[in-house]
Amino acid sequence: MNNLSVSNTRFSYPISTLQQIARDILQHAQKGGASACETNVSDGFGQTVTVRQDAVETIEYNRDKGLSVTVYIGQKRGHASTSDFSPQAISDTVAAALSIARYTADDDCAGLAEAELLAKNYPSLDLYYPWQISVEEAIELAKQCEQAAYAADKRITNSEGATISVSESQFIYANSLGFMGGYPLSRHSISCAMIAEQGDSKQRDYWYSVARDAADLETVQSIGEKTGKRSAARLGARKIGTCEVPVLFEAPIASGLIGHFASAVSGGNLYRKSSFLLDSIGQQVFAPDIQILERPHLHKGLASGPFDDDGVATVDRNIVENGIVQGYFLGSYSARKLGMRTTGNAGGTHNLIMQNGTAMSFDAMLKQMGTGLLVTELLGHGINAVTGDYSRGASGFWVENGAISYPVEEITIAGNLKDMFRNIVAIGNDVIVRGSKQCGSVLINRMTVAGG
Repeated sequence: MNNLSVSNTRFSYPISTLQQIARDILQHAQKGGASACETNVSDGFGQTVTVRQDAVETIEYNRDKGLSVTVYIGQKRGHASTSDFSPQAISDTVAAALSIARYTADDDCAGLAEAELLAKNYPSLDLYYPWQISVEEAIELAKQCEQAAYAADKRITNSEGATISVSESQFIYANSLGFMGGYPLSRHSISCAMIAEQGDSKQRDYWYSVARDAADLETVQSIGEKTGKRSAARLGARKIGTCEVPVLFEAPIASGLIGHFASAVSGGNLYRKSSFLLDSIGQQVFAPDIQILERPHLHKGLASGPFDDDGVATVDRNIVENGIVQGYFLGSYSARKLGMRTTGNAGGTHNLIMQNGTAMSFDAMLKQMGTGLLVTELLGHGINAVTGDYSRGASGFWVENGAISYPVEEITIAGNLKDMFRNIVAIGNDVIVRGSKQCGSVLINRMTVAGG
């Protein structure tokens, strides 16, 4: 069973209207001379409330809609989009895409996905949970979140605000091979950022929670308390001298390491040869006990989906087994450029999970590290995608004898991602799910830490 029958009065249009628009687009394209066509039609809304210092700072409400059309005339491709759903605008948008295609050079990799790979009879993955929260209720929750942050530590003196955000959307993807699919989605969040002060020292930190279902969000009290404690813990931060030590990436930022790997083995970077992991299938890239799994069908998953942006069915895959790369992330176009087969990743990855044999507690990881650096925030984007060189500003805590000793700031951590991946010695069980990449804290046995 799929979600095509789901309708909700909270949207501007019933899903049946989006389906009809998609049919009209395909019909216009065929009449206009397209040999193939695909379209995406979407409709959504959001509500965001921010409170700062117990007063309402912003209330935002948005409604969005849009459609995109891609047509093919043989191997020529044209693309156009609009936010106007009127019949004339739909006709004009298809005509614009056809006009562009006629003036475009042939591309032997252009075209729809292979028909036999398209999703059929896909299941519901429980990705839509309306959050019926009024502005007044959101304001009250945001105030409670901020108050919990103030109460967490007397050194919390100022606020950058607490925010309650609701986002819901629905879409239809269809193509001229007869595929039509779509479903509603939701993504809700609560966030808070506070400022702590002691003497001449001021520090800021934040915490947030994201979920499909508001019932799965952390409580506003928990988010506020964590924000307050984290901000206060950074007071009195010191600089440290340059050294080579183990580095522990806290869970909320450790997932970024998976992101760097995913980018390096994604089709676009591979066929452009702008990756430090070219020809890496079958190669030992990670430490021997590391596994990276892709699980597109997790219920309520923030990156779940039964099909990708090409309509290709998604499947569970083991991307890395025992540290060895088993596959790439490819859409139909990039797969053809590489002479390979799509992996159902047009549009991105789906719930990547990095783990090893024994997930450790955070305290156990500190003890294993002994003396080194715990990184809780990264700054800048000093990553060379071609060489894998990694250099980023950071702040966090100095650890001695397996215990947090004092906060540190104005430091840089540096290495090469190839070495960093191979030198992962522990992964924590403190997983925090906020997006498409999931893992606990990650301990790397040695990196260069440059201080002031």
